[in-house]
Amino acid sequence: MKKLLITGVSGFLGWNICQLAREWEVYGTYLSHSLNIPGINTLKVNLTNFPEIKQIFHEIQPAAVIHTAAQSQPNFCQTHPEESHAINVEASSNIAGLCADYNIKCVFTSTDLVFDGRCAPYSETDAVCPVNLYGEQKVMAEAAMLKRYPMTAVCRMPLMFGMATPTATSFMQPFMQTLKEGKELKLFIDEFRTPVSGKTAAKGLLLALEKVNGVIHLGGKERISRYDFGKLLVEVFQLPSTNLQACRQQDVKMAAPRPSDVSLDSSKAFALGYEPLSVKEELEALING
Repeated sequence: MKKLLITGVSGFLGWNICQLAREWEVYGTYLSHSLNIPGINTLKVNLTNFPEIKQIFHEIQPAAVIHTAAQSQPNFCQTHPEESHAINVEASSNIAGLCADYNIKCVFTSTDLVFDGRCAPYSETDAVCPVNLYGEQKVMAEAAMLKRYPMTAVCRMPLMFGMATPTATSFMQPFMQTLKEGKELKLFIDEFRTPVSGKTAAKGLLLALEKVNGVIHLGGKERISRYDFGKLLVEVFQLPSTNLQACRQQDVKMAAPRPSDVSLDSSKAFALGYEPLSVKEELEALING
């Protein structure tokens, strides 16, 4: 079996890829959250330490890399610019450089937050214009990686949801917990995304590994607000709905500015065989396993 190196397997997306990449001998890196994933070789690696990551490439000799490790909380990136830059930009560029050295496939997970939210839906050819530092860092990483290794597949990911993993949650777990505890849950009616489940996102990345060079969007088929997502969550998981409240972005103060609509046009990926379900169907699939 060919060897696949996945960075960030303690994260939500990395863990989901590990569940599906069964045609590979998988090596997965983590940093702060050690974990055991059956059938996966996990390694503690500091990706911001270039000699360390270079040594891992030398020891494993992977045939391909999927780079998901990142500091992906926009508010954290906004308030910790140097720390987040080291992993989001420098480490990503170095990984692309090593993939170029070894002439192996490189897949990178970028974000829909590279856009400013004013002209959705966005296709791969639309100009990037991030409104927060996390988006800026991903733009820098995309450019640096493609410059060092044009064969990189830059996959712009949407908002992702799914069941909690042993070391990570998605954005829906706090929503569910708040409603179960009978507390008020305020969700935006004026922020739109094209979300997918972690499993669907992982399928898209494995497809990109086989078929994509350059930039591709792996969004869902449905443009939806956070509030309407919350209503579907209540319906599918039969949660108490009395405390689900609509609000606007301007009602909540956050460190990182947020774009209003970064819906992705993913028709290019759909044509390659990427098949997200509707949001409701994705949620129902989580219950049914």
